[in-house]
Amino acid sequence: MRRGSIVQLILIGVLAGAVASAVALIPDWLPTSASREAGRIDFVFWFVTGICIFVFSIVAAVIVYSIWKFRARPDDDSDGLPIHGHTGLEIVWTAIPTVLVTAIAIVSAIVLAKDDAAGANPLRINVYAQQFFWTFDYPGYNNKGSHVLRLPVDRSVVLTMHAKDVLHSFWVPEFRQKQDLVPGLRPTLHITPDKVGTYPLICTELCGLGHALMRSRVVVMLPDAFEKWAQAKQ
Repeated sequence: MRRGSIVQLILIGVLAGAVASAVALIPDWLPTSASREAGRIDFVFWFVTGICIFVFSIVAAVIVYSIWKFRARPDDDSDGLPIHGHTGLEIVWTAIPTVLVTAIAIVSAIVLAKDDAAGANPLRINVYAQQFFWTFDYPGYNNKGSHVLRLPVDRSVVLTMHAKDVLHSFWVPEFRQKQDLVPGLRPTLHITPDKVGTYPLICTELCGLGHALMRSRVVVMLPDAFEKWAQAKQ
């Protein structure tokens, strides 16, 4: 391939990458981060997005260059030149995706392991999902019950999930984590909220006619305020 063609391919790839990067970075796609785990998950998101932009730039450059340089004239019905295999090229386009997918798998595994590791003295809470509402109780506070999930800021929390009837799914966008609730199973979810505020809790598994209304709130409080609420009588 001539040097001029390589330069043209690179310029097209850079332009495609710039457009894709602008689409990825300019809009505010992600909700506010409100947990330590969310920061690590966001890193994986942007790591994978960067790889996708890199691959997109190469593919877009080759497609645009091919359409531009090798397009047939309207009256040209002749066959193109025969194409032969290129072993080196085939090795390259197999090896590069293998390396990229392996990198994604390693980074994801490290982040998942860190997110699953509960800190010292975690607050344990039972989460119950039932058509079409959420309830919570706190074993460390005489099984105090609530229809709103209240958490102390900057403290490790372990949620034990219980589905009373059908499949449900626990999701707080600001925490980034989602956990399916399956009848008969008791999965856990580790969260360390790091920002005081009120956030929506949404069921993201179709669970019946009232699924769209199966919502609650997560209130992240200062430690003293949480203790005052938790110690108060039911």
